[in-house]
Amino acid sequence: MAHEEATSGGGNDKLVIHNIGLILSGDITNPILEADTVVSIGGRIVAIGHEKDIDFSGAASVIDANGTALTPGLIDSHVHPVAGDWTPRQNQLGWIESNLHGGVTTMISAGEVHTPGRPRDVVGLKAMAIYAQRTFSAFRPSGVKVHAGAPVIEPDMVEDDFKELAAAGVKLLGEVGLGGVKDGVTARRMVGWARKYGIQSTIHTGGPSIPGSGLIDKDVVLEADTDVVGHINGGHTALPLDQIRCICEGCGRGLELVHNGNERAALYTLRVAREMNQLERVILGTDAPAGSGVQPLGIMRMVSMLSSLGEVPAEIAFCFATGNTARMRSLDCGLVEVGRSADFVLMDKAQHSAGKNLLDSIQLGDLPGIGMTIIDGVVRTQRSRNTPPATNVPVIAGH
Repeated sequence: MAHEEATSGGGNDKLVIHNIGLILSGDITNPILEADTVVSIGGRIVAIGHEKDIDFSGAASVIDANGTALTPGLIDSHVHPVAGDWTPRQNQLGWIESNLHGGVTTMISAGEVHTPGRPRDVVGLKAMAIYAQRTFSAFRPSGVKVHAGAPVIEPDMVEDDFKELAAAGVKLLGEVGLGGVKDGVTARRMVGWARKYGIQSTIHTGGPSIPGSGLIDKDVVLEADTDVVGHINGGHTALPLDQIRCICEGCGRGLELVHNGNERAALYTLRVAREMNQLERVILGTDAPAGSGVQPLGIMRMVSMLSSLGEVPAEIAFCFATGNTARMRSLDCGLVEVGRSADFVLMDKAQHSAGKNLLDSIQLGDLPGIGMTIIDGVVRTQRSRNTPPATNVPVIAGH
């Protein structure tokens, strides 16, 4: 596989995936689809249905799913990229490709904060954000879509800075609180400017992580009113549970649960969201690369953990990692729906899992075996080198 993929889709090639045993839609209101065949053209989904009703003619590629499950490509809502597929935080090459082997096809930067010598002056931080946005738009490691260019706000910024960033293509803010802005009043003003120009925002929640960050408690989180409450379960140190409840009840924003956080706090947040009947607010990230490493299976581990210990049906837990994030982040992927990007993961229960099927195995706490990943209608990986081996794997039947 080429290390770098162009940003365009799969051209006009027609892809047909049939003999699918289960289709998870990513839509929390309708998580399982009654269908066994999906068709894409030019990297976009054009048909979802039953094989007997699908036109195979002109297909450039046909994949026999061999009874395995198809899900949307997983989305990691919280990563810290730096330069292509290298991270200085762990001095590791290939971390993004490894995540692809864990089913992640889209990543969202919460700030390129591990860049050595990261500039903190306004001119420098804007330049770095635009640079990151440009480089990850032009370079997709192994085809993974990395939405980067997320500046960390500093006190000297004015409204025109946000206007300039938006005009240059920047659509994200890095975690509020990782820079010099740590108070709710300043954060709210700048988040408002960002929102005015179409830039989404997130905030660091909990105790300090990297040098220069600090405690961000419920009062700052609620006053800042960012679009996403970044790692509400701490990155790494979580707030007291009563503060987490206050945040959940005090805003209608996204509740991001991360792998590199406090698992008890994650389960508590999930419980509160369920009590409020607002599971659509729950999204998942890894908060990697970080001091605790890179976790290629981090998103899958969160799905399994929240399903098994949080007692959420597996098909709902998958929505936390797909459709919930796609809708909150205005992405064109994350849902098996006509018109969306043809980004898929084909998976099955791991060999010798105690579970009766894929969903049952995840609800028992096992990880699935991934047999194939597809981005923009193009096969990117086959049997995963990182997951346990799947019971069944798909086969590329025709070209």
